[in-house]
Amino acid sequence: MYDVAIIGGGASGLAAAITAARAGARCCIVEADVEAGLGILATGNGRCNISNARLAPRHFLHEDAARAMFGAHAERDIADFFERLGLMLAEEGEGRLYPVTRRAESVRDVLLNACSRLGVDILTCATVSHAAPCTSPSGYWDLTLSVPAAALSFKQGRDAKARVRNARKALAVAERTERTLHARRVIIAVGGRSASTCEVFRLAHLNEIPVLCPIACEIDSNAPGATRHALALEHLDGLRVEGALSLMREGAVIASEAGEVLFRPYGISGIAALNLSRRIEPGDIIELDLFPSLGQADMTELLRSRASSIGSCCGDASWFDGLVARPLASLLCAMLNDSADPMAHAATLLHHLRFRVHGTTEHAQAHIHRGGIPLSSVNLETCGIVSFHDGTSPSGLFACGEALDMDADCGGYNLAWAWASGMRAGLCASKGTSC
Repeated sequence: MYDVAIIGGGASGLAAAITAARAGARCCIVEADVEAGLGILATGNGRCNISNARLAPRHFLHEDAARAMFGAHAERDIADFFERLGLMLAEEGEGRLYPVTRRAESVRDVLLNACSRLGVDILTCATVSHAAPCTSPSGYWDLTLSVPAAALSFKQGRDAKARVRNARKALAVAERTERTLHARRVIIAVGGRSASTCEVFRLAHLNEIPVLCPIACEIDSNAPGATRHALALEHLDGLRVEGALSLMREGAVIASEAGEVLFRPYGISGIAALNLSRRIEPGDIIELDLFPSLGQADMTELLRSRASSIGSCCGDASWFDGLVARPLASLLCAMLNDSADPMAHAATLLHHLRFRVHGTTEHAQAHIHRGGIPLSSVNLETCGIVSFHDGTSPSGLFACGEALDMDADCGGYNLAWAWASGMRAGLCASKGTSC
C-alpha cells in the first residue's frame, strides 16, 4: 500500500513525488515510458529553461489561475526546491533560468537522485487501465496497471539515446499483463496526452491541441512586388534573424513578440514565432520587423545614405551585404522588382515583411499541449479534483502539470507551472487534503 501514487514521471510528477516523500509519504511513480523524466531532456534545446525569475501571469493562458498557483513567492520557492536538490541556477536574458551546467541532464539527474534517496518507487513501462476510486477519506484507490509480461530485452546501444530508442522498440512489441496497485491518494501528472487517463479516472477532459509549434505561413501574396520566387521560403531554410513579430487580425495588431526568428521551408519558427503560435488563426497576417529600433523614416534615410556610399542598385542582392543575410537579400530583391521607389519600398519591407498564416505545423515537436483536465474541475489551492465528469465528488485524487488545461509562453513558464503545481499536489496529497 502506497500513501501516494503519481501517474506520470515527467517534470511535474517528479516534483510531486519528491515533495510528498519529503513530507513522509510512501510514494510510487507510474511511468508509461522506459525511464522517468525523459521529456526534460528535450527542453530548452537540451539546456532546460527550468523557470523564470519573473513569473508574470500575463504569460499564461489563464491568468487568474496562474496567480492562484504562484502567489507571491513562487520564483523563490522553485529556486529553493532545486537548490535543496543540489542544482545551481543561472539567469539569462528576460529572466530565463537554467542549470548552471546548461545541461538538461543535470536537472533530470538531481530529480531522479532525490527520488532514490527518498525511497520513491518508479514503475516504468506501466499504464493505468482501470481505477476504482476511494469512497471515503479512509479508503484507498485500487489501480490496475498494464505492464510488460517480462523484463524488456534489448541492446544497450552505444550511448543513452541509443539505449532509450532500443528500449522503446522492445516495449512497443512486448506482451502485456496486469498487476494491481493500492494507494490512498493518486496524483495525475501525465503530460500532453491525458485523454485515456481521464477516461480511466472518469474525469472531464478538454481536447488537447499542440501549442508552441512552428507557424505554417507564406510571404503574403498581396505584398506589392511579390513573385513566385519571393514566395519560396525554402530558399531561406535554416536562416536565423533577430527581429520583432506582430500578429495582425482584421488590420489590428493583437500580439507581438521580439527575439529570434528561424526560417523553415513551411514558414517560421524560433522563440518569437513559437510564442505567437499560441494565439494565431488561419488567415492572420504576421509582420516581421528586422530593425525594430529604427523608425520608418530613419530606415529610409539609412538606405539612401548607403546608396550614396556604395551605389544605388538595391536590385542586386549583394547591395544588402552587411545589412541582411544574402538569402534574405535575394528575396527582398525579388519583391523590389519594378518598384517605382526601391529605397522607400526596401525600407517598408525591412520593417513590414508580411506572412499569411495557414496554422501551426510540426505538431509532433510541440513544446506543450493545450487542453486536458479543465481547471473548473480542480481546487487550485490543493490541486485536488473536485468532481468526476458525472458531477460526483472523488476523494484523494489530485492533478498537476500539463495534465491540467494550462499553457504559457516560452521562457521557463511552462516548466514553472509544472514544478509549482507538482509541489502543491505532492504536499497536499501527502496530508490527504484535496478539497
